[in-house]
Amino acid sequence: MANLKLQVSVAADVTPSNTVNILYPGDETASPNNSKWPCVLYIGTSGNIKVRTAGGNEITFVGVSGFFPVQVVRVFATGTTAQNIVALW
Repeated sequence: MANLKLQVSVAADVTPSNTVNILYPGDETASPNNSKWPCVLYIGTSGNIKVRTAGGNEITFVGVSGFFPVQVVRVFATGTTAQNIVALW
């Protein structure tokens, strides 16, 4: 069995928002609240992060940093104290 390499081909800075999903760069056809491209995150400065998962759940993770292997479509401003967040696809 070959080893699978998990690699990123696209990355973008995340601005937490209570109303707008994370949009895949270059996908101008997607509406702000119907992201078709869930992403995983890199958290540069540790803290709490409230997200909406690709499955539609809203949940707050406490004390996270580094790679965040949860498929998310939104990072909420309210409830998020982590900083320097990068979306990875």
